[in-house]
Amino acid sequence: MTELSRLPALTQDAWEWQFEGICRSEDPWLFFHPDGERGLARRRRDEAAVAVCSRCPVIESCRRHALAVREPYGVWGGLTEKDRESALLRGFAKTGTPGPVVG
Repeated sequence: MTELSRLPALTQDAWEWQFEGICRSEDPWLFFHPDGERGLARRRRDEAAVAVCSRCPVIESCRRHALAVREPYGVWGGLTEKDRESALLRGFAKTGTPGPVVG
């Protein structure tokens, strides 16, 4: 579950980047796997979602958001669930606190 206490305040500035996301014109199911999806099907869907993200003008904002609030599901900012988990674990190993590696 998303850590709600980490979400930015409800101001337009905090969320405005989402209006520019290329994903808004794509099928949401591309970014979120159905229950039970595994193996090649999941990898192909994730790769397709990451390819969409790679063309997106707000990929960095999206990625920062997903890591900051620890989005548990879907592809965000070109990172799969597994990618985000790895980034957060690397941050924990490096700093002693859970969070993305910065710099």
